[in-house]
Amino acid sequence: MSSLKRIVWFPILAIAIQILSIHTVLSQSQNNAFLFHKCSDIEGSFTSKSLYESNLNNLFSQLSYKVPSTGFAASSTGNTPNNVNGLALCRGDASSSDCRSCLETAIPELRQRCPNNKAGIVWYDNCLVKYSSTNFFGKIDFENRFYLYNVKNVSDPSTFNSQTKALLTELTKKATTRDNQKLFATGEKNIGKNKLYGLVQCTRDLKSITCKACLNGIIGELPNCCDGKEGGRVVGGSCNFRYEIYPFVKTA
Repeated sequence: MSSLKRIVWFPILAIAIQILSIHTVLSQSQNNAFLFHKCSDIEGSFTSKSLYESNLNNLFSQLSYKVPSTGFAASSTGNTPNNVNGLALCRGDASSSDCRSCLETAIPELRQRCPNNKAGIVWYDNCLVKYSSTNFFGKIDFENRFYLYNVKNVSDPSTFNSQTKALLTELTKKATTRDNQKLFATGEKNIGKNKLYGLVQCTRDLKSITCKACLNGIIGELPNCCDGKEGGRVVGGSCNFRYEIYPFVKTA
């Protein structure tokens, strides 16, 4: 078992940040683990059996049907003021069955945790699901973001941090090449006698240049997130990265 610490960041009035620290333990081999969720009160709420709820149900049905075959879908249902926009993304190395299983868990969980909110997001290890009454497609999500890191420290933080940033930067270039339609990349890097493994991914409503900006932004948070830690992630609503000192990427 690897001990991880989660730091969750909530923007407040766009000028202040509240930090909530949560201790948790996750197995390295645990599949489809729940990570976090957030319900937005800014966009208001809807009533049960309303047109908005009907459109939301239709949206989730579309995402559940479309996503497993490609790993991503974005859709809108209904007309203003009851239109709903949403997307779902599965991890780039997840199989169709793992993707479907994650969505079957994540969507009901999101509905339960945000029962009447007009906007919400949930993250699992294998997928994220997000919806809003506001059209957010193609834009970097700066509001929804949190950190996860291993509580164990490496012996040489300075070298490790530098090599971690180098790997994630290299993977960002790989993920945002013109022929990489998944906006996803994994790789590894030797650090002395050890190996470092990494993953980067963006939601596919972003263009490559926007994806690159999103990833560069969260990689820049590496010192604040995971300074000298054996493993860490910055997870957002538009992009994320992860690194570990053990192989965690799924293989066929």
